[in-house]
This record gives sequence, structure tokens and C-alpha cells, in this order.
Amino acid sequence: MITSELPVLQDSTNESGQADGVSLGSGELEDTGEIKGKRKRGRPGRPPTANKKPRKAPLEKAGAPRGRKANGVAQQNGEGDAVTLFEVVRLGKSAMQSVVDDWIESYKHDRDMALLDLINFFIQCSGCKGTVRIEMFRNMQNAEIIRKMTEEFDEDSGDYPLTMPGPQWKKFRYNFCEFIGVLIRQCQYSIIYDEYMMDTVISLLTGLSDSQVRAFRHTSTLAAMKLMTALVNVALNLSIHQDNTQRQYEAERNKIVGKRANEKLELLLQKRKELQENQDEIENMMNSIFKGIFVHRYRDAIAEIRAICIEEIGVWMKMYSDAFLNDSYLKYVGWTLHDRQGEVRLKCLKALQNLYTNRELFPKLELFTNRFKDRIVSMTLDKEYDVAVEAIRLVTLILQGSEDALSNEDCENVYHLVYSAHRPVAVAAGEFLHRKLFSRHDPQAEEALAKRRGRNSPNGNLVRMLVLFFLESELHEHAAYLVDSLWESSQELLKDWECMTELLLEEPVQGEEVLSDRQESALIELMVCTIRQAAEAHPPVGRGTGKRVLTAKERKTQIDDKNKLTEHFIMALPMLLSKYQADAEKVANLLQIPTFFDLDVYSAGRMEKHLDALLKQIKFVVEKHTETEVLEACSKTYSILCSEEYTIMNRVDIARSQLIDEMVDRFNHSVEDLLQEGEEADDDDIYNVLSTLKRLTAFHNAHDLTRWDLFGNCYRLLKTGIEQGTMPEQIVVQALQCSHYSILWQLVKITEGSPTKDDLIALRRVVKSFLAVCQQCLSNVNTPVKEQAFMLLCDLLMIFSHQLTTGSREALQPLVFNPDGQLQNELLSFVLDHVFIDQDEENQSMEGDEEDEANKIEALHKRRNLLAAFSKLIIYDIVDMPAAADIFKHYMKYYNDYGDIIKETLSKTRQTDKIQCAKTLILSLQQLFNELIQDQGPNLDRTSSHVSGIKELARRFALTFGLDQIKTREAVATLHKDGIEFAFKYQNPKGMEFPPPNLAFLEVLSEFSSKLLRQDKKTVHSYLEKFLTEQMMERREDVWLPLISYRNSLLTGGDEDRLSVTSGGGSSKAGSVRSKKGRPPLHKKRVDEESVEGSWLMRNDTIQTPGALQTPQLTSTVLRENPRQAAEQMPDQDSEPGSESDFVHNPQMQMSWLGQQKLEEVNRKDRTGMNYMKARSGGVRQTVRGLMEDDAEPIFEDVMMSSRGQLEDMNEEFEDTMVIDLPPSRNRRERAELRPDFFDSAAMIEDESGFTMPMF
Repeated sequence: MITSELPVLQDSTNESGQADGVSLGSGELEDTGEIKGKRKRGRPGRPPTANKKPRKAPLEKAGAPRGRKANGVAQQNGEGDAVTLFEVVRLGKSAMQSVVDDWIESYKHDRDMALLDLINFFIQCSGCKGTVRIEMFRNMQNAEIIRKMTEEFDEDSGDYPLTMPGPQWKKFRYNFCEFIGVLIRQCQYSIIYDEYMMDTVISLLTGLSDSQVRAFRHTSTLAAMKLMTALVNVALNLSIHQDNTQRQYEAERNKIVGKRANEKLELLLQKRKELQENQDEIENMMNSIFKGIFVHRYRDAIAEIRAICIEEIGVWMKMYSDAFLNDSYLKYVGWTLHDRQGEVRLKCLKALQNLYTNRELFPKLELFTNRFKDRIVSMTLDKEYDVAVEAIRLVTLILQGSEDALSNEDCENVYHLVYSAHRPVAVAAGEFLHRKLFSRHDPQAEEALAKRRGRNSPNGNLVRMLVLFFLESELHEHAAYLVDSLWESSQELLKDWECMTELLLEEPVQGEEVLSDRQESALIELMVCTIRQAAEAHPPVGRGTGKRVLTAKERKTQIDDKNKLTEHFIMALPMLLSKYQADAEKVANLLQIPTFFDLDVYSAGRMEKHLDALLKQIKFVVEKHTETEVLEACSKTYSILCSEEYTIMNRVDIARSQLIDEMVDRFNHSVEDLLQEGEEADDDDIYNVLSTLKRLTAFHNAHDLTRWDLFGNCYRLLKTGIEQGTMPEQIVVQALQCSHYSILWQLVKITEGSPTKDDLIALRRVVKSFLAVCQQCLSNVNTPVKEQAFMLLCDLLMIFSHQLTTGSREALQPLVFNPDGQLQNELLSFVLDHVFIDQDEENQSMEGDEEDEANKIEALHKRRNLLAAFSKLIIYDIVDMPAAADIFKHYMKYYNDYGDIIKETLSKTRQTDKIQCAKTLILSLQQLFNELIQDQGPNLDRTSSHVSGIKELARRFALTFGLDQIKTREAVATLHKDGIEFAFKYQNPKGMEFPPPNLAFLEVLSEFSSKLLRQDKKTVHSYLEKFLTEQMMERREDVWLPLISYRNSLLTGGDEDRLSVTSGGGSSKAGSVRSKKGRPPLHKKRVDEESVEGSWLMRNDTIQTPGALQTPQLTSTVLRENPRQAAEQMPDQDSEPGSESDFVHNPQMQMSWLGQQKLEEVNRKDRTGMNYMKARSGGVRQTVRGLMEDDAEPIFEDVMMSSRGQLEDMNEEFEDTMVIDLPPSRNRRERAELRPDFFDSAAMIEDESGFTMPMF
């Protein structure tokens, strides 16, 4: 067993408390006896044994062997190949065995030069450019050498070999680890016992692992852990040899005296003693590494270093369980289960999995399991999916090893994960569920059950258990997820469809429990899900990123499963439908089964009689039910069976036509009766019309029924309902839907054939009349009718829009309908009245009512569909874009409900027309402002929440313009023009000395100033001046602050757009502050007050892009450059004198009002006002500039993110320097004065990762 004693490696503590390794100088290495005495802590020194090479003093060394370092400098052979250890290992061209053998030869020739080679190898592997020379090796302390190397580090890059990307460096890491392992393996019989090589290497790695430099710490920790692993393997071999020697010694000693070989006994005794000494040496080396490096680095600031330690201790415990698999070492893994970084937690779980896989180790893990089981179970809910998967697998291994180890509560915590949307987590939980519930059953009981039932159904009890589990989980709508979770572990059970149908069809024998109605429904739902999984061979919707390509083996399994289920259910399905035809839920599920059939089996297997039985049962179902779900399932089944590619199509088509004939005949008679009786119609007449119309509507969705002319009677019902107002709403809704399907099928016929002019005119007449009916229904008193009419109007306007003629279909131009202004207004009014509504306060106060919550979700889903339908009309330019202003203005208020829809609508409309979209945005803000004026009067409280809400909405709109100001410059300028005109649209009735009523809108408009280019700001400011009088420019009262603020936003920051474009500021608030950082001092005036240059946005001219508008630099260092230098590099666009004409007020110019002006010299009449503004803001500007020097990182955010949404506090990484709670003095004392009870239960670890775990 490894002792608790640490070999004394001479330390030197510097002022900072950093541990220095043992000195590499010659003076400390010559006295072998003294070193040995210290290493053994009280044990007397002993002379070197015969197999140990005596130490040489460094001064006795000969010259360095060829190809190695002379005086610590890398040499090359005549061929120019790199021969340093680092280069050889990095290139990986030589076998590691030969590399190590060469080093061993050089070590035998000159130990110090070979060790110097090895020391430089570790230094260079850390990415350090420095080299340890022979003088440093002889004369400097270990800590001084490391400090010297730290000074020679290349600080330009934070990368070093272990972190560099690319396959070459991944291979280097592998070679690095292999080199250390091979080195110890080749030296295990002699060199590692010479008390020189291992002392030097361990002391070097210990010193490096204490470095503040991450590269040194990371590389040396990896090297030390791999070194420890190699030593553990040596110790294990020594232990085996000791056991063998001891057995031989005992066997020889137990012989009778005459046959006993005393010489052999002495040799065995000497060998045993020598092995024990070697074992002690190895144990001391391992203790040096473990207590000098591991116990400090397993809680390092860097997660990757912690992960290395945990990964390797797992290897030690598995490799040499007799020595390491005890609570003294397991506690480190247990504590680290609480690590903040998922990478480290993952290594812990994998290390434990390797241990729990071996059943023989369970007794040693019992105490650990009891202590950390709760933590492991809780990790099944880890936020890192990879960690959660491995935690579930570990819990499954614990369950396999000991059924009593997990409580029922522990198991239930894992059970519900089979419904997880993340498939690997669900599959792992399914494996656990299979092990717990489905892998153990009584074979004798199952055999007896199979005999009683007359069929071989060994899975009967397991199927019942699965049904019970599904029902008890209370997540009935997720049967597909449960099946998918169990698919990989329980396929044999889930594909036993014979057993499932047997349980459903056969009557139970005496004494057998009968399936309840809920259990039968659950079993049918699960059975259908297993059929879908087998036939489609991919996870359900929501699990997985998409359909992957199946392998040949998976494809063959899919075909076999599909044939198997088809052959079985062709015969079983009619019987199941016959038994459950009265139950709508069961029938709707069962009718999904034919969609997964291989229909060729009907004709190939001569099973037409089973097809007739199925069609007969479906007809019974249609006549018996009026539920939409059941009727649509029947319609879909007929549609699949009528596919032209199958020979059974004619037989099915005849049956379908007979059924439709009967229903249409019944419908026509019932409509005539209803219309004749009028207001005197009774409930039977209404039911006959409604039930038949529901069936026909469901079939009309999937089948072309135009030859039965259902539109005529449906239109009669609708017109009568509109004229008399007595038609039941359900009949109106169904008639609208059926008429809609009829129109679509007529359109399909026309587009697929060669229509005549009369055909087009007839269809246009039908569509026009139906649109008029739908428009009239928008004013119906019944909400379902209005909603149905609205959705159909939106769909038909989309279908019969100008896009109908695209794709060489110009002949369909007569069918194009463009909604008039009245219809557009009615559609918009409907959206405002039925979509943007507040939740009923009474409903909101109801908590805990699941049904009420479900109704709320359903109502929200319906409103979202209404808004999406109208938004599509705006996006495809069917409804005028200004109508979107009423949608956009609700973005902030209804963000949680419709934010994604409004965001997408805004994005699509901008792609269609940037300028018109910008005018719509400013229009929406103007509408909100007008509403606020009407509510609060002209004297607005600029600090109120309502004004702040409008400004926040404007800020969000500004952020949607993105970072490319060149593309959006015209749109943004147009937006400012409209905003300025709105602000000065009305004069104050009190006189010119009073502010205009809409002047406060300029404060909202200033949110868009950051999106203007520098030259555009000057142009917009010039346009603003045209609305200002000299009195306005001189006013400084609070009521004029919006004007002052807006002018300030236009006049500040000559470099503002340069910075915003270069740094890519995503937030206008943050960006506007950051942009001031690069501004030159006030005394360094830019050309703001010079003349404005010539035309910059003429549509036919070439746009000259300023030189500063380059690819955004996403680093803070760019912003810290000298702004003067950056300004000099940017070409000056103010070089050409020009003039600026008046802005054109002609509406025809709205697409490019800036592009159609001739720039001329601007007569600046407000010099005084500008100087006042500059003097007022100058001090603030310099203050902000100073504060932002260290805060120049560009900010990026989701520009449409809710203002209430906050980024979660991510698990922050530790600082890049060592952070250990234990004080430095205690840290050093633990290295020099190792306590024997270091691993006692009193040892507590409380570090930055936030966990405090007492020992067992």
C-alpha cells in the first residue's frame, strides 16, 4: 500500500509563497546518503544496490552525445532534421520506443545532459521559447529557472501546444502522453531507482505545476498525471512479482528439510527484499506526485487541468484497485462531482462508470455510493446534456450492481426523463427503465400464461406494465416519446404486436385482470406509436435535427418490420375497428395504422377479402361518428388506399364513390328541408344538415368532390344565414370551409389542365361571390364565424394574388384579386379587435386550473394564427405596407405573445422595400405618440413610463437596421425626414414662441440618430434647420429640450459612424456612448462646420464607400488605437465643395428624398446655439471618453429581445491564476511536513467552486 510519506524534495519558498522545486544544482545532488536519508523520513540510508547506477557529480560529465544539446542549445544533424525531443515528439515520425531508447543511451552516457534535454522538452512543450542552459542547470535553483523561463514566454498569443487547434496538435498531445508512458516503462528496471532522474523530473514538474503561467501549469500537470499512471503500472507489476516471489518462498520453505534448497531460499529472500525496496521507492515517487501536484491541481482555476486530474485518478483506481480504490482517493472524485464546469463533472462520471462496470469492485464502492448517490441522481438533471446522459448511465450501472442501492424516489427521478426532448438523455433513461422494469420477469408464470391464452405471448405482463407506467406518468400525449426512448433497449417487447392485439381482442380467462377502458386506449396509442417508429425508422417530431440517411442494415430492418406489421394488421385491424367502432378516440388512433402499410401485400398475398372488411368497417365509422378527428382519419385512409400506384385503387374508389353518393344525396335533401322550413326548422333538421356537412367537409379536404357540386348548396346556406341571421353558427362555419375546399379543387383543375375563358370567368364569379360572403361574415355576431371568415379571406387573397400568374401562368390573370381599401381596413380592424386584446383579469386570477390553462393556451394559439395570416398579406404586398404600422406599434406590449411573428414580419418587409418599411416604422411611432397626446394632452410628462415605452420601442426599431449603414442610409434618412415633418406639422396656437405640439417626438426620433452616417447627419440637420426660426434656436427652456437633444445627436461625433461601423456596436445606448471614445478633443475641430460635399446617393451614380467602412473589427484593441491616426487613414469625404437644395416635398420623391437633392453651401445661422450645445456637452464628453477607455468591447445583443429578458448568469470560469483557499504558508507546510492523516475524514475541501463536502 502506498504510504503517506512524501519524499523530501528540497524546497525554497520565495516571497510570494510559490513553491520552488528541488534545486538542480550540483551541490544538492552529490550527497547521495543525505538525500536518501531525507527521502525515507527516518529510515537509515543504504548503499546503492547492485542494480542501481551510482551517482556522478556533474563535474565528471563528458561531452554531450551527438545530436543532443551542447550547452543546452539545440543541434541538428547533417541532414537538417530537428533532433530535440520536442521536435521529434511533435513530428511523430519516429516510433516512440526508439526515441526513448535513444534518450536512455544518452542518459547512460551523460546523465546531466540527458536530463537537460528532458527538462527543455517539458519547457518547450509548454510553448516557452526559452532554453535551459547547462550553466543554469548547474548553478540556479529550480524556482529561479522557472522564473527565468516565465520571462521568456511569448505573450503575444495565449496558445500553447496543448491548446492549439488542428489535427497536428491533437496528435502531439497523444505523442506527448505516450512518450512519458514509454519512458517509465523502459526505465522501470533500473534508471527510475537511481534517485537522480525521477527526483529531477518530479521536482521540475512540481515547480512548474505551481506556476502562475497557465501553459506551464497545464503541461506539467498532464505530464505528472501520465507519469503517475505509468508509475502505478510499475507498482502493480512489482506487487504481482512480490506475490509470486512470496508464494515461491513459502512453497520452498514448506518442503521437508532434505528437499529444501537453502540457496534458493536465500535468493528468493533477497529478491523479495529487493522488490520491497523498489516498491517503497515507487510508493515514495507516487506520494510525491500525488501530494505535491494532484491535491493542488484537482481544484485548479482551469477546468481542463481539473479534468486531467480526475480522469487520471479514475485510471489509477481501476488499474490498481487494491491500493487506490478506497475512500481516501474516492473522496476527490466525489467532491469534484460538484464542479462548476460540465467538462470536469463529465470526467468524474466516466471515471466512476469504469469502476461500477466491474461487479467485483462494488463492495469497495459501497460507502462512496451511500455518500454521493444523491448527488449522482441529481446530476441526471444536469444542464449539460452530455453530463446528464453519463449520469443516467452511471445510475443504471449502480442499479445493475445492487438493486437496493437506489430508492423508489431515486428511480422516479430518472423515469420521467424518458419524455425529455433531448434524445440521448431519453434513450439513456429508457435503458434505465428497461433494466428496472422490463428485464426481469418470471419465465414460468409467463409460460403458464401463454398456455392459458392459447398463443405464445411471453411479453403479456411486460406490456401491461408498460401501459401502467404510461398512465401513471400523466404525460399521455407523449406516447411517441416513450416508445422512442425504449426503442433501442426494448425492441423485442415493442414489436410484439401479436401480444398487443391479443390483449385487446381476446376475452380474459377466469382470474385474469381485465384491461380497463383507459388501459385499452393507452395500449392502442402505444401500439400505433410502435408501428410508426418501425415503419418510418426515425425519431418523432421534436427529437433529432432531421431525417438521417439509414444504413443498409437499418433499411433492411425497416423493410422487414413494415412487411411484418402489414401482414399482421391486415387481418387484425378490421377486428379491432369492429370492437371499438363506437369509441372515437380509439378509432381515430387505429385508423392511422393503414398509413404505414405496404399496400402491395393486399394484392400479392391475395388478401382482398380483408380489404373489403376494412372498407366496410371504415364506412360504419363514417356513418356513426361526426367528430372531426375521426372523419379526417377516415378521409385520409381512403386517400391512401386510393393511390394510383396500387392495384387496389379501383376497388377502393368504388366504395368511396358509393359512400359519397349516399352522403351528398342525404345532404341535398336535408338542405332543401331546412331552407323550406326556415325559422320553423327543428333540431332534427339542423342536425341532419350539420352532421352530413361535417362528413362531406372532412372528405372534401382530401378528395376532389367538385363533380357533386357542393358549392351551390353551401352558398345557399350562407346567403340565407346572412339575410335572415338565423342560421346556426356551426352550419355557417362548416359551409364556409366546404365552399373554400370546393374553390381550391376547381383551381387545381384549371392550373393542371388547359382552361377555357369560360372556365376562368366561372371560377372568378364563384371566388368573387364567396369573398363577398366572407367579408359580410366579418360583421357576424358569432366569433367562430368571424374567425373562420377572416382566415378564409386571408388564405384566398394569398392564393388569388398577383403571384398566381408567376411561373408561365399569365393566362390566370383574370383570377387575380386585389383587396380594395375597405376590405383591407376591415381585415386590419378585425386583427386589432381580436388579436391585440388583454387577458381577462378574472381568468388570470384562476390558478391551478389545468383546464383553464389549456384553454388559455389554445386561445393564444388561435390569435397567433390570425395575426400570422394577416402578416403574410403584408409581407407579400397584398395589403399595403402602412397597415403594418398598427402591428409594429404593439411589439413591446405583446412581445411574449407575438414578438416572434412581428419580428419576422418586420424583417420580411424590410427585404421587400427598405424605405417603405422605414416609413412604416416611423408611422407606428407617430400613432403611439398621437394616442399619448390624446390621453395626456399636449403637455407630456417626458419622464413618464408611456414616453419611455415609446422611446424604448424606437430604440429596438433602430437596432433592427443592423451594422451596415451603407445599405440602410437612405431608409434611415427617410425616416428622419418623416419624423421631422411630423414634429413640426402643427404650429402652437399660442404663437411661434411656444413649441409645436409634436416637438417632443424629436426625443423619440433621436434614438435613430446613431444609424446615420456622418455626412447624412449634416444633411438631416440642414433639413431640420428649415423648420426652425431664430427664436427656436435660442430657446433653452425645458419644453425645448427634445429639440436640443435631437440637434445634439445630429451634431455630435464626427467619428461616431466610423466607430459604430468599425466596432459593430449592436446597442444604440451602449453604442452611442462608446462612439464618443474615439472622438478627438474639442480644440481639434473636424469638418462638421465646413461645406457639405456633393451628391452621394444619386441612383445612377457610383457610391463611394468611405475607407473606414471596412470589415468590422470585433476586438477591443481596435478602439484603443489613436483616434487621430484612425482619422488620418480615413479618406475625407468633405473635399468637394457643393450646395444643398431644399428638400423635395413631392410625394413621388419619397423613395429617395436625399438622393434627388443637389448639395449646396449651407448658411449656418445658429452658430451661437451650436457653440452653447458644445460647451454644455464638452465636459460630459471628455468624462465619458475617460470612463470608456477600459470598456471598449463592442456590444452585441438580440435586437428584438424583450426588455425584460436578461441573460442568465453563466457559470463563470475561475480566474486564470491559481486560487486556493488554503493559505500559502499552510500550502508550503503541507508539502514539507506531510501529515499522516491527510486523508482522514476531518480533511475538508472548500474552494471557489462553491462546494463543501465532509468526508464519509
